[in-house]
This record gives sequence, C-alpha cells and structure tokens, in this order.
Amino acid sequence: MPPSLRSAEDDLGAALRRLEPRTPYAEVMAEMVEGRSVRFDKAQITPTPAPRLRGAVFRAWSGHRWEEAACGELTPSALTTTTEALARRLAARGSSGAPPGESPTGSHEAATREKKPVADFTLEDQIGRARQLYEWGISEPGIENAIVAVGVSRDERLFLATTGARTYQRIGRVRAFVTPLAIENGKVEFDFESLGGTGGVEVIDGFTEEKVRSVAKESKALLKAGAPPTGAMNVLLDPGTAGTFAHESFGHGTEADQFLRDRSYLKPILGKTVGPEALTLVDDGSYPGAWGSIFFDDEGHPSQRTVLVDHGRFVNVLHDRETAAAMHRAPTGNTRRADFLSRPFVRMTNTFVEPGDWTFDELLEEAKSGVVLQSCTSGIEDPLGGNMQIKVKKGHLIEHGKLGPIVPSLALSGKVLEFLQAIRGIGSKSAFEMAPGYCGKGHTDLLPVSTGGSYVLSHAVVGPA
Repeated sequence: MPPSLRSAEDDLGAALRRLEPRTPYAEVMAEMVEGRSVRFDKAQITPTPAPRLRGAVFRAWSGHRWEEAACGELTPSALTTTTEALARRLAARGSSGAPPGESPTGSHEAATREKKPVADFTLEDQIGRARQLYEWGISEPGIENAIVAVGVSRDERLFLATTGARTYQRIGRVRAFVTPLAIENGKVEFDFESLGGTGGVEVIDGFTEEKVRSVAKESKALLKAGAPPTGAMNVLLDPGTAGTFAHESFGHGTEADQFLRDRSYLKPILGKTVGPEALTLVDDGSYPGAWGSIFFDDEGHPSQRTVLVDHGRFVNVLHDRETAAAMHRAPTGNTRRADFLSRPFVRMTNTFVEPGDWTFDELLEEAKSGVVLQSCTSGIEDPLGGNMQIKVKKGHLIEHGKLGPIVPSLALSGKVLEFLQAIRGIGSKSAFEMAPGYCGKGHTDLLPVSTGGSYVLSHAVVGPA
C-alpha cells in the first residue's frame, strides 16, 4: 500500500493559496484510508474491504468563526471548486483578526514502523492467521465454535497551512480478536480477547495458542458460574477495565471543550487533589505502538504525553488551539477528526492509569473480600454529572484474600470522585496492558483510541449487568 497523498500535494497547496487573500489563516487536511478485515467462524469466512476514503477538508478563519468545505476528490478541478465556494463565503462575512490560539509551523513527516509490513500480508495470509486463531480456540474440549476477526488498515494524512506548516503521517493499524463459544444444554457463554496497535503484523503475534486456549477455558467456566455479587464492596479492576474507567469516567471530562461549555463536573476542581498519591492518569498520543497513537493532530500540532492526574492531583486537561487560548494554555495535540468529512473535536488518544507497585496477590490480600472485574465490555460517559457505569463480561470473587470462583456479567456504578478517593492500591508494571477500541464524541465520529492500566483496587457498588 504505497503512499498516495504526496502526488496531490502541489494541487492542495495551490488550492490553499487561493484562500489567502480572503483570510488571515487557512489550512487543509487531506486523507486516504484503506484496509480490509477477515471474519472467520464455523459457518463462513468473510473478507471485507474497509470503506475507502479519499478527500480533503479546508478550514479558514472568517474573522469571527471557522468556515469549512470538504471535497471527495483530489483533482485540481474539484479542489478549485471547493476553495472558490469557501472563498465566496469568506468574502461575504468579511475577515479581520487572527484566529484564536497557536497556529502550527514547521514541516514534519512520520510513519509507523512495521517489522512485518502490512503490504506483504496478503488476503490469503490474513485468512490463514484467522484460521489459526479459530483452530486454537476450538481445540479446547467443549468449545464448538469461535468467532475470529483479523483487520489491517492504513490512514494517511497530509496537513498544510498558510503559515507554511506541513505535516505528513502514515499510520498502519493491525487488530485481531477471538471469541470462543461454549455451548451446553442450549446455554451459550463466551469470553473474549483482543489485541491491536500501530505497526505491522507483529502487533498480533501476542495471540499465542496458550492465550487463546486460556480464553476458551474461561468461556467454558462461565457455563457453570454462580450468581454475581450485589451491593457495595471492594472491587479490583483488571487492566482493561481500569483503562475503560480512565477513558469513560474521567477522560471525557478532561476534554477542554466540555470545560468551555460548562459541561464537565471536573471544571471546579482543576488543580485539586482527587485521589491518593499513587494515582497518575495520562493521555499520550505519542505512546509507541498503541492503537490510538498519532504523530500529529489535525491542527498540525505534534502528539504528546499529557499528565491529567499527577500523584493524586488533577493538573491538566486536553486542548485544541481554541480551548488552549481561552484557558491560557498550549495545545496538547488532541484535535482529532474521525475523517475528512467530520468536524474537529478535542479527543483522547491513549488514556491509561500509570502502574503502581502492588502485586496481584498483594491487592487480593488487601481487599480480603469483594470481586475482580474482568473482560470489560462497555462504559458510559457522564462528563456533566460525574457518575460512572462500567460493564464487564465476567469476574472472580475475592474470598479471604484469595482469588475465588468465577461469576458472570457484572456492572459497576457510583460517583467517579468517590471511586478515585477510595483507591487503595495500583498494580505493578508487569500487569500493565493497553487495549484497542473506538470512541465517539457523543454517538458519532468514531476514531481509534487505546485504554489501559494495571490492576486498580477501590470500592464501589456492583450488581448483575
């Protein structure tokens, strides 16, 4: 999959220059996306090409607000038509004064490193990898079927601005998941595992036979699981669940556009202590190899590590150029468009709980009783109210400081700040994991993000999901 946007760069630059007489600042983001996925189960093999996107969006400051225009072709005529229409809108509004915030400068390029290039990963190879995961899953006695998917994609973006700024990035993403199905007397249960990141096919090499068979055994165990516990109790979040908590329950409230609209419960407590000294929460778009990693955001600023909670103190939020200007901060590299047809928003990238120094056994001993929440399936954001709800596929009881029997689907709920203040221990780096996923701003504009952490011990209300 060779680069393709470079061939349109001169035409994009010429189109952008046509806007200069009408605006103090203009930019263009051009994008090309392609990829494919393979779904494999007992009944069928389904190769599916990812929707191919190719186009550009122009944005210009009218003196009072941003004006945008997008086109689905990168031909000179299509670019001319799009920018001429935008120029007429700018002329009608008049233009005076620079846009808010820092305009990007400099020229930069970056691409994901691929030890096993996706370009060499043929459809036959992809089907073969999916078949291998499937066969590992059903090799466990009692597993009659498994749902497997293996996907690859490349997102190429070129950003140009009238300040002379230029960023080019090519990001390859690879992801796989496996869901072994256990069936007994008409009852169906399953556990699941997912791996994904930026890079080449090596990203999913962590899917070993041992890991897949372990997931299959958990699927079987859920057939005989007892009722989940109910009530307020000690809860130990596994790394994936801790990451979902960091993203959904806390991270959305740190997107600074929510601050400016007075829609974040966190706004009044910026700068204050929200948890124990052991707690550090981070959003890091530059995290090597993570599914949500980017090199530059869609305003031309480099991605970076932003510490949101530093040893228990809430110290930072995530910014685009406008929110940064309004709050007298610098952009954090978190302006993201789902694609060239979508609006830019302040968005998370890779959001996680920094590991602590507790072993898993020490956390169980500290808890004494309660439940371990595992295999997170979803979380609900509530950036205005500060409540949380997180659902998981399974858990294990904690009995007398030891890991007890498996239990089925659970939901955790409560107040985010109360949960943070009740944290009593965070697992060590050896248990740290990053999980791939997608995030929407509201219910639309999905884009790739990672969530992660180590084990987190706290106290909350738990019940059946």
